[in-house]
Amino acid sequence: MKKDNKKILIVEDDSNFGNILKEYLSLNDYNITLAKNGIEGFEKFRKEEFDLCILDVMMPYKDGFTLAKEIREVNDTVPIFFLSAKHLKEDVLKGFKLGADDYLTKPFDSEVLLSKIKAILNRSKGLSEPENDTFEFSFSDFSFNSKLRFFNV
Repeated sequence: MKKDNKKILIVEDDSNFGNILKEYLSLNDYNITLAKNGIEGFEKFRKEEFDLCILDVMMPYKDGFTLAKEIREVNDTVPIFFLSAKHLKEDVLKGFKLGADDYLTKPFDSEVLLSKIKAILNRSKGLSEPENDTFEFSFSDFSFNSKLRFFNV
């Protein structure tokens, strides 16, 4: 079964770690854009549409919390994951208060990250699909309204 190559923005100032993560997610059929700091990350976010953003917290020029706040001002539905060495309860709570969908601390298990990405993208895909507005059906001489649960002959 072929994936539809969801687009993920990774903003990570550690180029080695960022490239490894990019390669790993690319091997799992994701289309990855990598930015090396918060300023570059926001520029790329404004130019393209992404299905998910993965942000480091501690970065030069603009930290991940500030970047997440700016992303939320532009798009309040795109899923955001934080990947950070900052593991204090206050940092995790701050991430969630800014609208994060998940907060993983480094080091982390790459399979767990992949599973979380798949779960959130599947969930957000289901929410973005329009609901079927058809609630009245006709069969021969019968009609049925599913909202009212009413048959008419």
